[in-house]
Order: sequence, then structure tokens, then C-alpha cells
Amino acid sequence: MLQKRVLIAIVGPTAVGKTTTAIALAELLDGEIVSADSRLLYQGMNVGTAKPTDRDMRGVRHHLIDVTTPDRHWTLAQYKCAATNAIDDVQHRGYIPLLVGGTGQYIRAIVEGWDIPPLPKDKKIRQELLSYAERHGSILLHRKLIELDQQAAESIDHRNTRRVIRALEVCISTGKPFSEQRTKTKPNYNILTIGLTMERSDLYARIDARIDNMFENGWIEEVRGLLDKGYTWDMPSMSALGYPEVGRFIREEIDLTETRRRIRRLSRRLVRRQASWFAIDGTNIEWYEMRCMSLAELHTVAINWMNTIP
Repeated sequence: MLQKRVLIAIVGPTAVGKTTTAIALAELLDGEIVSADSRLLYQGMNVGTAKPTDRDMRGVRHHLIDVTTPDRHWTLAQYKCAATNAIDDVQHRGYIPLLVGGTGQYIRAIVEGWDIPPLPKDKKIRQELLSYAERHGSILLHRKLIELDQQAAESIDHRNTRRVIRALEVCISTGKPFSEQRTKTKPNYNILTIGLTMERSDLYARIDARIDNMFENGWIEEVRGLLDKGYTWDMPSMSALGYPEVGRFIREEIDLTETRRRIRRLSRRLVRRQASWFAIDGTNIEWYEMRCMSLAELHTVAINWMNTIP
């Protein structure tokens, strides 16, 4: 039984091959995967999120996939609590946990030990901010955050209205910048963070091919099914990348060619945001080029690293 408290995190941009690599490495290391992807939490959102298949999850046990329904919102604090519990459980049973995903906040909350400020309970502030966003748009709402907390604003995309509002809620209700209230407590396990990378042109080609496969595998039908179940576009889950664009196609606002074009553009934008979360020159990440790296190499890196831990 494994006695060392270890965690291997696998990060990188969307479509780079994190899932396939992590599953193969977990099989070699006798490990289990803890998802760090906000889109994989939701049941019924499979095709458009590139969720691991049932076959994948039968071969290697996965955690924090399909844990809630699309009408329920998970906060970062909820995720951190659930992920920490899953990691502890995997370690307690003698297996190696692999934290895998492209949601930067999720990864960093775990590996950096974020202590997340509690969400204020003043519903009036939230409603006022929601109304402001509806009247003036996300850019002007984001500017309000810049005025109150530039550091937080730099880490939150203006299109992510929910996160902008949360940061503003904390700033307004406490009178202190949101960024100053997020402290860190060092995790009580040793962490190896592996970054997977690829030339942008190759990555974009993989993204385009994956989007095409999603449509061929029933993405439109998946979204129609979610709508038929009563899930609505104001739910945070339904803002997952590409889903609103498929919704516009279903409503006949855009054709299929334009739908694909928009999703490709948004996917490239996501890659650039992920690059800011996982910097290539980050001192705490060991980066590997997918074309040059072998699974055997990663396995050796992980084993050698664990052997250095007292």
C-alpha cells in the first residue's frame, strides 16, 4: 500500500490530450483520476464537454464526473471541498490520485491551497449587480471590478459574469479587495505538476477535428434533450463552451457553418486563457511537448519523483 501522500496534477490546454494521457499513466501507476474540469460535473452534458467514455471510466476510476445536474451550480469552494475529500480517499486506500483538467481555478485552488472567502449572503447586492449587467453588459460590469480590485479583474474574463459578480459582491460587502481575501494554506501532500503542450497550429487542428466529431456524435441532439428536460439558458452549466452557440443554431438564429466557426473561435480564446493560468515558464510545472514525449518517459518521471520523497 502506498504510504507517501502524493498528488500528480496533469494540466494543459483543451484538446491537448490530458484525458488519454492521464488514463494511461493511471493504469501504470495504479492511480485514480480526480477531475478538475468544471464542465464534467454535470450529468447529461457528455458530447459537448468531451467527457471520458464509460469504457474509460471502467478502466480507471474517476471522481467528480456526473456529480450534479445542470440546474445546480457548484461554487469553487464546493469543488475544492469535494476534490480534497476525493484526493484524501484515494490516498487513504493506497492509490495515487491524479488531478486532471483544464479549469485553471480548480487546479490552482488545490495545488496552491487556496482558502476561498465565503460568499456574502446579501442578496440585494447580487440582484443589483445582475440588473446592472443586464442593462449595461459584461464589459461595463467588469470595469466596476477593475475600479475596486484590479488584481482580481485581471484574472477574471469579462464574459464570465457569474465570477465577476462574485468578486464584486465580496468587495462591496466587506469593503476589501476580493484578491486580498484569498489566502493560501500549503496542501499536506507532495505535488508533481505535469504540463502537456503542443504547437498552436497542431492544437488548433485537433480542436477543429474534435468539434466536428462532437457534431457527428450528436451534440445538437444532446442540447435539445437538455432543453426538453427543462434546463434553461440562464443556468451556469448551460454557458459551457459551445452550448449557447448550439442553442442559437437550434433557434435558427445561425446556420451550422456559423455555429462551428463561432465554437472554433471560442475554443482558441479558451486556449489563450488557459495559457495565462498555466504559464510555460512556471517554475512549478514540468512541461512536455506531446509530439516528443512518450508515456514511458512520463511514467519514469513520476516514479523517480516519488522515490525522492522521504
